Amino acid sequence: MQKRIMPSMMALQCFEAVARHMSFTLAAQDLFLTQSAISKQIAQLEATVCQALFHRSARGLSLTPAGRMYLGEVRSILNQVDASARYVMGYGEADETLTIAVQPTFGITWLVPRLRLFLQAYPHIQVVTKGDARPFDLMQSRIDISLFYGEGSLPGADCHRLFEADVAVVCAPDILPADGLASLAELEQLPMVQCSFRPEIWRDWFACQGFVPADAYRGTRFDTFSMCLQAAQEGIGMAIMPRMFAEQALAQGRLVQPWPFVQPSDGAYYVAHASHCAALPKIRHFVDWVLAQAHASPPSA
Repeated sequence: MQKRIMPSMMALQCFEAVARHMSFTLAAQDLFLTQSAISKQIAQLEATVCQALFHRSARGLSLTPAGRMYLGEVRSILNQVDASARYVMGYGEADETLTIAVQPTFGITWLVPRLRLFLQAYPHIQVVTKGDARPFDLMQSRIDISLFYGEGSLPGADCHRLFEADVAVVCAPDILPADGLASLAELEQLPMVQCSFRPEIWRDWFACQGFVPADAYRGTRFDTFSMCLQAAQEGIGMAIMPRMFAEQALAQGRLVQPWPFVQPSDGAYYVAHASHCAALPKIRHFVDWVLAQAHASPPSA
């Protein structure tokens, strides 16, 4: 039987870290090793595979063609080893940790109000949430689940569609004229609230109605829809966002829709997980649960 070529797991981790940072120093900090230990591991790995994996020059590091090809293989191996270890760690009745990345406003307005039901159904699963407006990299961020808005595609992930998110304008009742609004031209004169993450959202909403505003980008600016939602309730101006975020405030009369048009969604919300983790019980439980919740209570139009 031919002897197997078996680089050490440490050498593979060092190679992936150096390729990710393009720096021996940063890779050493990442793995809590010395720079000389990293260099030694890379040298041993290059000797094992009989290929140079990095070009070294005064301008820095770059991957060789062999290194670029090998990097994909190594990441796949490390991901599989990680998934296998997590599967064993979470086997049986022992407590499990499920790390969920969620866009902040979606988490506040939709996930958190329902999460108690999941925790009651699966008390052995401890949930950890991380918030960010942009989709997480499931391969690099050490998370199990990503809830995001987009077109349903993440590298190395299985994405399951939840629902669309139609866009509407909302505001506090007291900023509207007593006799209401007769035209988009009148609406445009009211103070506007902007979301930095979606700077084009006002422009698109007006454009869908064939109206060209003088300035669709003016107004007080906030980082997230949740801050825009609060700003609208405080009377700072009209906010525009997926209508689902404002449903509770609309139902309670704290907000109103000053204009009836609702712009059809150009994307949808998805739940995603790394493809190689699909069989993990904690992943399967959460995906099944969140899909059931989305089916039972989709955002109303």
